[in-house]
Amino acid sequence: MFSIFKKREKISSNYFPIETDIHSHILPGIDDGSPDIETSIMLIEGLMSVGVKRSIATPHIIGDLYRNNPDTINAALTKLNSALQSRNINFEVRAAAEYMLDSYFFELINNGQKLLTLKDNIILTEFSYASMPDDPGKHSFAIQMAGYNPILAHPERYPYYYGNYRMYHRLADLGFMLQLNLLSLTGYYGKEAAKAADYMLKNELVSFVGTDMHHERHLSMLREDHSRYIFEKQLSHRNWNDFLE
Repeated sequence: MFSIFKKREKISSNYFPIETDIHSHILPGIDDGSPDIETSIMLIEGLMSVGVKRSIATPHIIGDLYRNNPDTINAALTKLNSALQSRNINFEVRAAAEYMLDSYFFELINNGQKLLTLKDNIILTEFSYASMPDDPGKHSFAIQMAGYNPILAHPERYPYYYGNYRMYHRLADLGFMLQLNLLSLTGYYGKEAAKAADYMLKNELVSFVGTDMHHERHLSMLREDHSRYIFEKQLSHRNWNDFLE
């Protein structure tokens, strides 16, 4: 007699799409990511275990919540790098920021404040999850007039675009480079985010992928065999490390 229930196929993959992570919250104690050095070290060692060799940490800068600046960010970076060096952990960490496109951000650029860049004049930006930006074209224009090129973080997670995938094309046309969160592909953020991520990949709208690492739950999911199988299936067609080459 045979069983009507099939055994679940064991999935194993060593694939991970990036060696450089351009979006993470691994600096200790300055936003909603790692709260302390020990957690930062744990997250970094986890990233190393899947093949990540370097991270550009991107702590939040949000006017009404995390008013980080180059001083607070570089102080946390120095603290973390000192801990890595003292423990002989060979992992490169640099720092930029994830800028919420709020009134505080536009105060910064209107006042000529030098922004923290990922590379050259490229900055990482995000929209509010709660409300759709009134005029993303105006935002992009202001950023580019200030001399920067914006990457928009995790557009697949903004719920107001789920019924209008044409906006992803519009955002790209406006000059936003689109960055996908790896865990969106796994369903971690819900079915709608996974569907939006799949759409953007199939329509070649994604310029970068990143972990958006905040905590151990993110790390555990990124390390799962099934997650890495999904990454290999959907991302192995191109080199996602072009950013620093």
